[in-house]
Amino acid sequence: MKQSEIKNLSVTELQEKLSQSKKAYADLKMAHAISPIENPLQIRSARRTVARFATELTKRELQ
Repeated sequence: MKQSEIKNLSVTELQEKLSQSKKAYADLKMAHAISPIENPLQIRSARRTVARFATELTKRELQ
């Protein structure tokens, strides 16, 4: 999800997306630890997505 799309979400939507993204990231890490996944770059993109949601939430809290 692009940053411009994230800015248009409400706070509750951001919190939902953040929790979903964190779960997906944890699942990817667990799957990769058990047996190597086909595309390990998915882990990096999932981690960055989590960071984007968290950053936007923090930015809104500070305003």
